[in-house]
Amino acid sequence: MAPYCYEYPHPAVTTDIALFTLRDDQLSILLIRRRAEPFQGSWALPGGFVDPDECLEDCALRELAEETGITGVYLEQLYTFGKPDRDPRERIISVAYYALAPYEVLAPVAGSDAAEVAWFGLDALPALAFDHADVIQLAQQRLRAKLDYSTVAFGLVAETFTLGELQKVYEIIRGEALDKRNFRKHILSLGVLAETGEERCNGKHRPAKLYRLAHPGAVQYIK
Repeated sequence: MAPYCYEYPHPAVTTDIALFTLRDDQLSILLIRRRAEPFQGSWALPGGFVDPDECLEDCALRELAEETGITGVYLEQLYTFGKPDRDPRERIISVAYYALAPYEVLAPVAGSDAAEVAWFGLDALPALAFDHADVIQLAQQRLRAKLDYSTVAFGLVAETFTLGELQKVYEIIRGEALDKRNFRKHILSLGVLAETGEERCNGKHRPAKLYRLAHPGAVQYIK
């Protein structure tokens, strides 16, 4: 059967990935330096064109792996960016995703059409290609908003953690200090943590209990 021909032009579709981590006590994002035009030599989010027979999330995971070598992260769809002039090549619509992972488990390596890959703190971003500054800004806003009704912040801590370490993640994302007693009371009341039975020593402080997410896996929504 001959392929169906539509009289109107088709826009192209891409995916972009905003991968966050905590590095040197600041929220950071992974960027690639573009090897080719447009914006050759500029920094951008990992991403690329969706193949005709490819699901959107599969494309995002593939592009992240090809350009940075990173696999096995949980992605969540963020927003669709579709301003007509967002890409100088043609009419391109981009479906953006965001992801979080502990810095210790990530080892990005530039590949595919990425000439370089590096982490940047959100307060020290370089000039970015396309509308990727808008993508990052929206992803950061979404991350902050989800702190109140999901376990999204747990994506930035190790498999086991202390309440002090978890509080630090919340403080970095929010950009403000939190009361220790109120934070711990709130987190423990959610019923999403499980004690491991182990403790961790931090300097001269007394050992702190280690916890883990009671139901590991994708981001949980708190009722």
